[in-house]
Parts: sequence; structure tokens; C-alpha cells
Amino acid sequence: QVQMVESGGGLVQAGGSLRLSCAASGRIFSVSAMAWFRQAPGKEREFVAVINWNGGSTYYADSVKGRFTISRDNAKNTVYLQMNSLKPEDTAVYYCAATRRGLPVGVNGYDYWGQGTQVTVSS
Repeated sequence: QVQMVESGGGLVQAGGSLRLSCAASGRIFSVSAMAWFRQAPGKEREFVAVINWNGGSTYYADSVKGRFTISRDNAKNTVYLQMNSLKPEDTAVYYCAATRRGLPVGVNGYDYWGQGTQVTVSS
């Protein structure tokens, strides 16, 4: 099992920045990649960004490319999501996820999930 705890969410004005953190524990050696997803009210959970745990390869959703940056600190077993130039449409609950299988972008590709952290962007 892998446990993950997100932090760093909050309320920010449009154009502002936030940095989310996801601390992982447990069987980290089994993890191939970690990702961020988000879910807005009434919408399906959607992919935001993913990072390969060992090599550091990254991939982003088009909606956040150029504004968000995913990174990792292997020594701390922590993944970050730096969010800049935030827009009201970025408002959602943000979830950290981990997988043992490659570098997927779909929800079904992930084995472990955090509890989520709320990000609200005011206009």
C-alpha cells in the first residue's frame, strides 16, 4: 500500500499562484509515477500532470501547460504542483495519485489516491 497526503490548497485571486504538496509513504519502491488530478463540482475527475518517479519525465494536460509545473523530491517522497497564472476555471479539488504501471493519464491507471485539497480561484 501507498499512502498520500496532500496539502497547500486554499483561496487565491485570479493570476495568483499556489504550490500543492503530496507526501507519500509506504511501498514507494513499487511506484512508477505520480500524478495530479482535479475535480470541479458536477464534473468528472480530470488529469492535470504526471511525473515519472525515477527518470523525472513529465506530461501535462493542455489546459495547464505553461502554467503548472510538476516536480518531485525523491529524498522526501514528495511530489509538488506549482500553479501559476491561476484562473477561476482551475477551481477544483486537487488529488494526488500513484501508479505501479507506467505513465498513465487516465483515472483508471492509478492505484492509490490522496484525500484531496481544495483550490479556489476568485475572479
